[in-house]
Amino acid sequence: MTESAPIRLSRDDRGIATALLNRPERGNAYNAELLEALIAALGELQDDPGVRALVLRGAGRHFAAGADINWLAEVAGYPPEAAYEASLATTRAMQLLNEFPRPTLAVIQGACFGGGAGLACCVDVALATPRAVFGLTEVRVGVSPTPISTHMVHAMGLRHARRYALTGERFGPEEALRIGLVHEVLEEAAIESRLEEILTAILLSAPGAVAVTKASMLGAAGLTLSEREMALLAHEGWVQRASVEGREGLSAFREKRRPAWFPAAAVTDQG
Repeated sequence: MTESAPIRLSRDDRGIATALLNRPERGNAYNAELLEALIAALGELQDDPGVRALVLRGAGRHFAAGADINWLAEVAGYPPEAAYEASLATTRAMQLLNEFPRPTLAVIQGACFGGGAGLACCVDVALATPRAVFGLTEVRVGVSPTPISTHMVHAMGLRHARRYALTGERFGPEEALRIGLVHEVLEEAAIESRLEEILTAILLSAPGAVAVTKASMLGAAGLTLSEREMALLAHEGWVQRASVEGREGLSAFREKRRPAWFPAAAVTDQG
């Protein structure tokens, strides 16, 4: 796998695999190529019996800044079938990560927005540094986080997911810890040693028992997605993205202005 590949895979002698989101120049925001590579990587790793755990990381300063805004603008102009397929790719990547048969971990630094937060919701163990910043920001640009909606509710509970998905507010790592989006917040100097402690604990656990336990818990709680459910989520996502709001939100973001739905009176009220 080349240095410029959107996903860089590695594996150590213990069977610990690492998937590095590798678009640092875009804050590891995902586009079609990254999603395709992530789906392929997850499929490859889940079929490899030698893999004991998967660690998800972001190259550079950020973990994952969500969807690439330029790609979203491009997708907004696709015909319906292609737009649906683009939305389904996001839904599929999240589903594969959530249902990955071995333990999954994420090390989160910098931006963790939109679909990046979705990735954090889908792993078994999420560790964050003090400089991590989170946000379920899709509504700010007129789109809907349907590909990650079920995972947000599962990770944070409906009460917290409703607040942050509907307001688009940004929040820090301590709030992410409080609402269950991450498990621990650690200084960067300490996070690698803590990761190793958790990986050692995983390696002390029988891999077959771990796989059955994870599948059992996800199944018992209704946290797996059927093909029909994924199709519905993808459909809802592309329809909103192609709407008047979706087009206006993306334009406003790229032009660094307030979207049309923001009342002029609110600007006056704020001075």
